[in-house]
Amino acid sequence: MFETIILAVGLVLIIEGLVYALAPSLIEQMLAALRDIPPEARRLMGLLAMVTGLALVWVARSAL
Repeated sequence: MFETIILAVGLVLIIEGLVYALAPSLIEQMLAALRDIPPEARRLMGLLAMVTGLALVWVARSAL
């Protein structure tokens, strides 16, 4: 279980690092767009992302 958490955090850091390295100006545009979204909608987006991530991890773990 602990190995899975470390793997997941490592993969997130790789993807985040790629975005910052390849498209730093895109990050600024995305942050500006996020400011225009109401907090409730951002919260819902975060919850949906968490549920999707949990489902992906569950499917990946059950396939092993």
